[in-house]
Order: sequence, then C-alpha cells, then structure tokens
Amino acid sequence: MKFLPLIWKNMMRKKVRTLFTVLSIVIAFVLFGYLGAIRQAFSLGVDLTGADRLLVIHRVSLIRPLPLSYLNRIRSMPGVVDVTHATWFGGKYQDQFEGRFAILPVEPEEFLRLYPEYVVAEDQKAAWIANRTGVLVGRKTADDFGWEIGDRVPIQGTIFHKADGSTVWEFTVEGFYEGVQSGVDDTQFLLHWTYFNEARDQGEDLIGWFIVRVDDPENAKAVADRIDASFANSAYETKTSTEKAFMQGFAKQIGNIGKILTSVLTAVFFTILLVTGNTMAQSVRERTSELAVLKTLGFTDTRVLMLVLAESFTMAALGGGLGLVVGWLMVQAGDPTGGGLPIFFVPMRDLVLGAGLALFLGFVSGLLPAVQAMRLRIVDALRRA
Repeated sequence: MKFLPLIWKNMMRKKVRTLFTVLSIVIAFVLFGYLGAIRQAFSLGVDLTGADRLLVIHRVSLIRPLPLSYLNRIRSMPGVVDVTHATWFGGKYQDQFEGRFAILPVEPEEFLRLYPEYVVAEDQKAAWIANRTGVLVGRKTADDFGWEIGDRVPIQGTIFHKADGSTVWEFTVEGFYEGVQSGVDDTQFLLHWTYFNEARDQGEDLIGWFIVRVDDPENAKAVADRIDASFANSAYETKTSTEKAFMQGFAKQIGNIGKILTSVLTAVFFTILLVTGNTMAQSVRERTSELAVLKTLGFTDTRVLMLVLAESFTMAALGGGLGLVVGWLMVQAGDPTGGGLPIFFVPMRDLVLGAGLALFLGFVSGLLPAVQAMRLRIVDALRRA
C-alpha cells in the first residue's frame, strides 16, 4: 500500500492515454455484463429447472395436443408423485406481438404445487382460485404494463376463439407471482383451465403437455420410458423427457448462443489486451531512467517487477470493476431492446468470472513490460537517458 501514491502518479503521467485505456476496459466489461445477461436469457432458465420434473408432449411435436384422459393414467404409474398439465393459449395483448409473454391455461392449485419456485401471497392465491376468469400474472409482465389487482385485461385470441365466436377474452388480475430467486421466469399469464376448456370453440379436453413430478430424480428416465411405453401405438403417442433436457433442446433451436457470445468476447478481450499491453509498454519505455534511479536507490529487480505489475493490475481492476458495476446497473434497468426477454440479469458467476478476467487482463498485459523493467541494467538505462 505504501507504493500506491507512486503507482497512481505514474498512471497520471499521461492522463489522456490512461483515461482512454481505462475507458476501453470499462466498455469491454459493460459489454461482458450485457452479453452475460443475454446468454442467461437465451438459456431459458435451464439451470433452475426442477431435477424431479418431467414434461410429456406429443411424440410428433409440442404443438400437437394430448387428451386430458391421460392424466389419471400417468398419476397411477409407479414413481409418479404428482402431475398436472398446461396448454399454450397463444393470443396477444393490445398491439404487442404474439408470444410477448406466455399465456397458459392451468389447474391453479396443481400448477403452483408443481412449481414451488413461484411465490404468491396467500390472499392473492385464494382470490385467483376462487375466480374462474381470474389470472395470476408474473411480476415482470405486470410491471411492464402497469397492471394492478382488479384490472380487466383483454386478450386477443389468435389460436383459440370463444364458443360464441368472439376472439376477445377478458380476464381479471387477481394476483402476482415472483420467482424465489433470479432466473425464474416471472413473465407468464396464468388462467383457469376449466374456464378456458368450457368457453373455447375447439379442442375440448385436449391439453398441450403434462408436467410430472417423480419420487427420485435418479428414476426419471425409468418413469419417462414407462410413460411412453404406456401410450405407444395409440392415436396420441408421447415423448417424455426431463424438464431440463426439454429446455436445453428448445434453447438449441435458437442456436448456440453461448458459443457465439464467447467468440465475440474473446475478440473484444484480445483487442483490449493489446491496447492495455501497449499502454504499459510505452509507460515503461518513458520511465527507463527513473527505473534505473530506483534500482540505484536499492530497489530489487523483484520489487521493480511488482511495481510495474501493480500499475497494470490497478488500471485493469479500475476499468474492469467500473465496467462490471455499470453493466450490472444497466442490466438491472431491464432489456433495452424491449423484446420482453423473460429472464434478463447478470448471474453472480459471471460477475465473479468478470472480476477474474480483469485480474488476468492486468497480469497478462503487464507481464512483458514488467519483465523488461526487471531485466533493465542500470548502466544501459542511464546511457539511454
């Protein structure tokens, strides 16, 4: 710490050069934060999916329905602890694009039992269960549109119309749910399956998929095979997988976002490494005579090495730390594209990784100039001065 004033003075020797170098590091780490949030968003919450939950869909495609009568047969199978179902409603609100948030008809009590990571106030839960036309809305979606309890929300049906020919479904907001932790999808719009099933114009007693809880995650594959075997060669054959495997497969349809973002970040950090390394090399060359004087005064080669490395670390830590903070604050403000990504935050592991990358950047960019300073001979340095 006693050499900190010396390190700071050396950095301030060329204020403009230091400022732009630090700003380039800041921008790189702001980008790192944003790309981390985007990667997390496109993972679709895979890391938080229940290890003991299975999804049962039609063997051909998710968009093909399954009969509600399968529910009791699945419930009676060995290894199954609980089961419920959900259906993709489609539809849109006002001029928003279809799919801006997921609209799902569900069995309220069963659904919340299968998804304990959704936190709902007890009075709001009771009100939702009691009102057939009530809905439970994810906190993010409610905040985006400014909905409050008691609001009437019209949804334009794009797949399902009402039996009376109307395409507009009206629901009352009865409550909100939040995720027990960051990464839980809090954008869904959950309505009563019974009301939806009775009021729609087509597909009565057909559902989208079943959600199954097994007694032991180790038995998940055996239970999945048992379910599919039970409905083999029927009019509605099934395909069962763990919820995590299903979400991973769904995410891969978008593309390998993680690999793409890693490639972008690698290019960015390599460029910043060159910029920072060049700054440090110039700084050492400009201080050749001063380093010689320090050695004359008794500074060892190791201490000179550490001084140069400390300067590099300080610059990288300052830029990296500020960049991570700014990036985190900007991500906290929400998805800047307005695309309604259901999950948008910087995971803690990325913040820790970012801090590690800042230190690594400081070490690598300062290593060569520090070694050159360490090997500098007093006579040669004074001769150059």
